[in-house]
Amino acid sequence: MTLREYFANARGVGVLATADAKGTVNVAVYSRPHFPGDDDNELAFIMKERLSYENVQSNPRAAYLFVERGDDYVGRRLFLTKIREESDQEKIRDMRRRGLPMECDEDASPAHLVYFRVDGTRPLVGG
Repeated sequence: MTLREYFANARGVGVLATADAKGTVNVAVYSRPHFPGDDDNELAFIMKERLSYENVQSNPRAAYLFVERGDDYVGRRLFLTKIREESDQEKIRDMRRRGLPMECDEDASPAHLVYFRVDGTRPLVGG
């Protein structure tokens, strides 16, 4: 099963870990990644101008951990490198999964579509 197929069907909680240029780590809850192109080794997150976004500006490496709903420890760990970003608000609005328009967000900061290369994957436990 490809990552695109996995995340199209999996439900659960995701956490993105980033670090700044000095190595100070941050973790934040993030939705499932988007796969906007044909390449299964490239994904994107919609990121507001918060700490995780600031961190990937100075350190492109990140990790994403996804835990599926249920009683077992099932999920994926993805090791990522930022490759580019864009700020087309209309494109971002169309990609959002939540039904709320962007104007309803509590945080009025701009959103960015940040693309990452998938450098490696592992199961949630083991591997």
